[in-house]
Amino acid sequence: MRTVKIAFVLCTILISTSCSSKNKTKDETKANTEILNQDLSSYETAYFASGCFWCVEAVFESVKGVKEVVSGYAGGKEKNPTYEQVGSGNSTHAEAVVVYYNPKEVSYASLVKVFFGSQDPTTLNRQGPDRGTQYRSIAFYKNKEEKKIITDYIAKLTKEKVYSSKIVTEVTAFTTFYEAEDYHQDYEKKHPNNSYIKNVSVPRLNKFKSKFPELLKKGTH
Repeated sequence: MRTVKIAFVLCTILISTSCSSKNKTKDETKANTEILNQDLSSYETAYFASGCFWCVEAVFESVKGVKEVVSGYAGGKEKNPTYEQVGSGNSTHAEAVVVYYNPKEVSYASLVKVFFGSQDPTTLNRQGPDRGTQYRSIAFYKNKEEKKIITDYIAKLTKEKVYSSKIVTEVTAFTTFYEAEDYHQDYEKKHPNNSYIKNVSVPRLNKFKSKFPELLKKGTH
């Protein structure tokens, strides 16, 4: 009986600290619709995946020069995937983000630095407590210049032995990005008391901030 109780407690903890939620309110839906309807045509875009998109979105939104970050899905074959499909691992997509940034304030190379510096790129199909191909690390490139920046940075990290294990991040040509459901946008900001946010997302964000204070927006230290 004791073994059963312990297993139940561990299962409860695991569920409470996983990147999953279906909760949303009418106010959140309205606010997030406004976010997705912004005119961001004057900004450059960069696409990344490195685990739960709630975490990744919060990290990039703390970076100076970044106007907006939208959570979504990329890297797979299915058209118009849903969170139920991707989050459960029943698709070939990964949870990803699109970063809208001003290249006069932050370079693509700096965003790549943020990408690698805010995750563990050596864990295959995993980031923190989240496991599965939907949480794999992917750096998407739109052209040869972006690909070179990514591969050169991986070579630099490897040469300097920043990680004890091999970097397994996929370097993939960008094709299509599907915006996630509205209630996922700005999730960390709007759900500070969520157990996953408190135990996983916020610590990940704070760890990034402590490593790269020079890249942060004013007021986000």
